[in-house]
Amino acid sequence: MTADAWIVRVAGEHRGVLTAGGRTFACAIGRGGIRADKREGDGATPVGRFALRRLLYRPDRLAMPATSLPAAALTPADGWCDDPGHADYNRPVRLPHPARHERMWRDDHLYDLVVVIGHNDDPTVPEAGSAVFVHLAREGYGPTEGCVALAAADLLLLLEDASPRTVVAVEG
Repeated sequence: MTADAWIVRVAGEHRGVLTAGGRTFACAIGRGGIRADKREGDGATPVGRFALRRLLYRPDRLAMPATSLPAAALTPADGWCDDPGHADYNRPVRLPHPARHERMWRDDHLYDLVVVIGHNDDPTVPEAGSAVFVHLAREGYGPTEGCVALAAADLLLLLEDASPRTVVAVEG
């Protein structure tokens, strides 16, 4: 199933389809739909082509997945800054952190697998959106805050062939 791109398209309200290597997977998208003009807090999944930067995973819940992406185990001290007024905006941070942030070590299972994508990271632009990932879907593929979310089995399958050359392409 080799694929250099994971193509995401709208399939309904807060629902999408991700196509890669000739296979199609159900996915969730942002509560704000898919938008070319992504802004912080709008709940939209941004349109664009984004490199897969690295995989983060919960080592207490699963073994490191098979992938060619750079990978690292999450810890309870991992966070992600979503404060557009802080120098760490849209960057990983160690907790506690003085600026607004989200915890990467979640009680639910959404971040058991997280693919960090190259959205608004080179350079980071304040208010252009933060913490946009590919991660695990809620039961029933409920909407995300702007990420793309897949079933665990589907994401694990995709990761097997993912490499630093792979992109996620979100189409509007």
